[in-house]
Amino acid sequence: MSRIFIYFSDSGNGDAVASCLQEKGFAIRKVIPKKPLPKSFVLKILQGGFSAGIGAKSALKDYDPDVSAFDEIVIGSPIWNGQLACPVNTVLDRTDLSGKKITFLLYSGSGAAPKAESKLKTSFPDASVIHLTSPLSHPEELEKLSAL
Repeated sequence: MSRIFIYFSDSGNGDAVASCLQEKGFAIRKVIPKKPLPKSFVLKILQGGFSAGIGAKSALKDYDPDVSAFDEIVIGSPIWNGQLACPVNTVLDRTDLSGKKITFLLYSGSGAAPKAESKLKTSFPDASVIHLTSPLSHPEELEKLSAL
């Protein structure tokens, strides 16, 4: 079975997950917004949180939406204002996930994202959702990936 991890990471949590999954044989596809987030933490939280809260999408650099070669798709997103990050909204909008086994990995400081999970379960009722609490600073959270 061919598997890919498509993810966005701003703080490094997604990169920690990607390293772990790459060791498990996953192909890796990192999404990068065309317009970088502000450098200021406060502005980043305000802009990213507001945009995620309204379901905004980000223009992406060189994103390839073709996943036809993969049976299993794992999508990773930080949680902003209780929602998926804007670059991941773009991935979901542009990528045909029909007929694929889908798992979402949500990484946040709290380890919970009920609004995001509820929205995902509505759009992808057969998908699995795994929550990770800041895996970069809590590497033991990566043990949850053993389910994949």
